[in-house]
Amino acid sequence: MRTSQVLIPTLREDPGEAETVSHRLMLRSGMIRKVAAGIYTYLPLGLRVLRKIEHIVREEMNRAGAQELLMPIASPAELWQETGRWGFYGKELFRFKDRHDRDFCLGPTHEEVITDLIRREVRSYRQLPLNCYQIQTKFRDEIRPRFGLMRGREFIMKDAYSFDRDEEGARLSYQKMYDAYNRIFTRCGLTFRPVEADTGLIGGTSSHEFMVLAETGEETIVYAQGGTYAANVERAEVRPPTESASEPLRPLRKVPTPGARTVEEVTTLLQTTPQRLVKTLLYTTPQETVAVLLRGDHQVNGIKLAKLLGVTDLELTPPEKVMAITHAPVGFAGPIGLSHTRIVADHAVKALRNIVVGANEGDAHYVDANWERDFSVEQFADLRNAQTGDPSPRGDGPLLIARGIEVGHVFMLGTKYSQAMGATFLDPQGRECPPVMGCYGIGIGRTAAAAIEQNHDAKGIIWPVPIAPFAIHLLPLHQSARVTEAARSLYHILTDAGVDVLWDDRDERAGVKFNDADLIGAPYQLVIGEKGLAQGTVELKERKTGTVKPLAPGEVLQQAKQRLDSGSAGA
Repeated sequence: MRTSQVLIPTLREDPGEAETVSHRLMLRSGMIRKVAAGIYTYLPLGLRVLRKIEHIVREEMNRAGAQELLMPIASPAELWQETGRWGFYGKELFRFKDRHDRDFCLGPTHEEVITDLIRREVRSYRQLPLNCYQIQTKFRDEIRPRFGLMRGREFIMKDAYSFDRDEEGARLSYQKMYDAYNRIFTRCGLTFRPVEADTGLIGGTSSHEFMVLAETGEETIVYAQGGTYAANVERAEVRPPTESASEPLRPLRKVPTPGARTVEEVTTLLQTTPQRLVKTLLYTTPQETVAVLLRGDHQVNGIKLAKLLGVTDLELTPPEKVMAITHAPVGFAGPIGLSHTRIVADHAVKALRNIVVGANEGDAHYVDANWERDFSVEQFADLRNAQTGDPSPRGDGPLLIARGIEVGHVFMLGTKYSQAMGATFLDPQGRECPPVMGCYGIGIGRTAAAAIEQNHDAKGIIWPVPIAPFAIHLLPLHQSARVTEAARSLYHILTDAGVDVLWDDRDERAGVKFNDADLIGAPYQLVIGEKGLAQGTVELKERKTGTVKPLAPGEVLQQAKQRLDSGSAGA
């Protein structure tokens, strides 16, 4: 394809709206253009990347036994009301009325629609197992769309849904999809980790997120050094301490701490460490206010706390209510004398002795406090975020922290949707049974954006070979007849061999062509100049390393195919 014939409106300067590397480079390289907040047009260059990702996804879905179909983006409210998600999903669900005043929504996901289809069409166990998938536009009315394709309102997604006779079959389907996802992201040329995750709004019994590792990732993941355990920080388990402090109990004392509210301020004033301070955080649920005790250097995990309390609505208690409960401003709350308030604590608190806690009065703390003697805890549980150095809950080494970008998610749904919607099949004994479901999503655009976040430099994108819009960027440095003819000959040789080539045939300076080529990020650049041709060579340059190899024109196809095949290993 010739640059002069393709819409590739590159930009010299960084767009002011761009917040992330991928957003900035997708705009600058002419891959996308904004239509409205979180809604984008995919230009030819960007669409080529998406189509290559979709091709890999289709091949692996088909290989795993899934069948492609296509469901509508609009679905009636009645289906969502059957599962209770019409009200539960919140404002992210884009609702509208048709001309007959009937309620509809734009689908952010399709569990209801696919379950409705299956309950109408599947009658017997002989029709199961069944796995159907689609690649389709979704819409979620994000309150703050940002980061380009990373968190848009309209996006392209592959979603699949499995239906099985029983739990054993469902686990097998789940494993097939888990394995397929590993193949998909490997074939896309990405460095990633599957991690245990929370099920969120989708629900179900278990799930894994597939995270592309990148320093700019929006999520934190925890993994065992040299082991197999990995989890989203919201899900990551923390083992209770195996040993408790054995020092003698010291008498409880109240000490003045004027103006010291934060962990750092209190520990500096009292010349102690955050590990010996226990902070008291108050949370309000629709039913009660709960005091949560954590070691000073630990952070509360809201997902774990909400699950312990059996609620979905959980927030920090406002300062005025903290004052009413503790009789002290924020920063001085503590468990001693805290009446009519349920107290729960992280496991790490149980192992401590002679700790510092708030005194429930302004400008004062207790030192050498001890639970059981000085205050009671109703329940100890895993309530904190995992940290670097914590032991793996699987016993496979210390935990490390990394940043990641979620590109895929697999869920074991169980019978949550099939039961709610009355989807059943007849088993061999003629009994009606709800199929056991799983669902599996991949963000196509997010995968492209994550690939950029993981593969770029100061000059632009460095595409992995399998999903690059073009494999080779052909750069003639002069408009002479000799250079043009050599470019034309190599272009046809490569394209006839099935290589995707972008031929920059513009009458532009060499610097402009190189800058655009580095920005667009084809894995290889084929540079043709008068000086090289005079010596009987052209240059094959690897975008990632900058390595340049002079080649005779007759060697280009073989050398290019060899490198591209190596870069597409596993595809």
